[in-house]
Amino acid sequence: MSIKEISNSVEDIEALQAIAKQTFTETFGSQNTAEDLAKFLSEEYAFDKLKAEVENPESFYYFCYFNDELAGYLKLNIGSAQTESDYPEALEIQRIYVLQKYQGQKMGLSMMQHAIAVAKKIKKSQVWLGVWEKNLKAQAFYRKSGFEKVGSHDFVLGDDIQTDYILMKEL
Repeated sequence: MSIKEISNSVEDIEALQAIAKQTFTETFGSQNTAEDLAKFLSEEYAFDKLKAEVENPESFYYFCYFNDELAGYLKLNIGSAQTESDYPEALEIQRIYVLQKYQGQKMGLSMMQHAIAVAKKIKKSQVWLGVWEKNLKAQAFYRKSGFEKVGSHDFVLGDDIQTDYILMKEL
């Protein structure tokens, strides 16, 4: 398994767009309406939006490979790139996704360890993330990784306003 930073090349952005749409659909597609899912995917994973995020100096995107195959990705944010402004001294793990066929290979754990290493390298004392209140599998993984619930915020998927729990880990 290997992790590499994503470049702003057309090829990397297109690969990011494809894996983002696929992993999000695999993870949440069955629990949401097709209309809400389609709206979310077209807005959040539009090529130009992803390109701007990759080029933002306060966001960090990584591809995760298993046996040289793209298997997952990770998005980290600091400063104004964070989705919440309440944690200016923290690093946000905004996205940590593994394709279904690679789950169970400890890739999520490897990406989590990578995120924590990045946080320590840039002298952050906390790492936080948002997780859907209905995503019990992810919540269990984060608890096992030392995260604790500190709040919640709205997450809009299409036209559906959902609740994400905010989880924090002290470093």
